[in-house]
Amino acid sequence: MIPHTSTDILLTLIAYLLGSLPSGLWMSRLFGLADPRTVGSQGTGATNVLRGGHKLAAGLTLFLDVLKGAVTVMIAELVDPSFAPFAGLVAVIGHIWPLWLGFRGGKGVGPACGVLLVLSWPVAVICFVTWISVAFVTRYSSLASIVTVCLSPFYAIYLDTGHLTVLCIGLAGLLLWTHRDNIKRLSTGREPHIGDTSPPPSDA
Repeated sequence: MIPHTSTDILLTLIAYLLGSLPSGLWMSRLFGLADPRTVGSQGTGATNVLRGGHKLAAGLTLFLDVLKGAVTVMIAELVDPSFAPFAGLVAVIGHIWPLWLGFRGGKGVGPACGVLLVLSWPVAVICFVTWISVAFVTRYSSLASIVTVCLSPFYAIYLDTGHLTVLCIGLAGLLLWTHRDNIKRLSTGREPHIGDTSPPPSDA
C-alpha cells in the first residue's frame, strides 16, 4: 500500500525514523568499541558489531534492531492495520539507509525479523529456525540470512496471507541487495565466518 492520506504519510515518517535509529552505533559507543562503520563490513548491524569482539554489544544491537521493526508494526496496526506491512518495509529501509548516518546503516535482517514477528509469528519462527540451521551448518551469517529471506515468501504463501507474501518478496529484494558483496565473497570463498573478527576482504 502506498501512502495516500495524511495518516499514512505520518506513519511512513514514523516508520522510517524508528527504523533509522542507529542501535549498533549506540551499543558500540556504550561498550567502548570502534565505530562499526569503520570496521568489518562498515555496517551498523549486529554481525558487524560482533566483529568488534563483544558478544553482549552485538546481542543488544540485534535485540534493539528487532524491536525497531516490531514496534513500528505495532504502532501501524493500532492506527491502520492494512498499512502495517508497508510501514514495516519502510522501517527496514530506514535501517538500511538512515538519514543521520549518511544513508549507511545495517543490512536489514534485525528489523525484518521484528516486522515478521508481529505480522505473523509462525512465519517468523520458521524463518528463525531456517537461519539457525543454515548458520549452524555453514557458520556463515550472511548465507543464513540470504537463504532465509529467499524462502520467506514461500513460508508466507503456506502459513499466512497474500499481503505478507508481497511483503516478504519486498524484504527479500532489499536484503539480497544489501548482501550483494557477501554473495560475491561467498562465491569466491572469501566470506568471513561467524565470530571472525577480521574484516571482510576488499571486493575491489
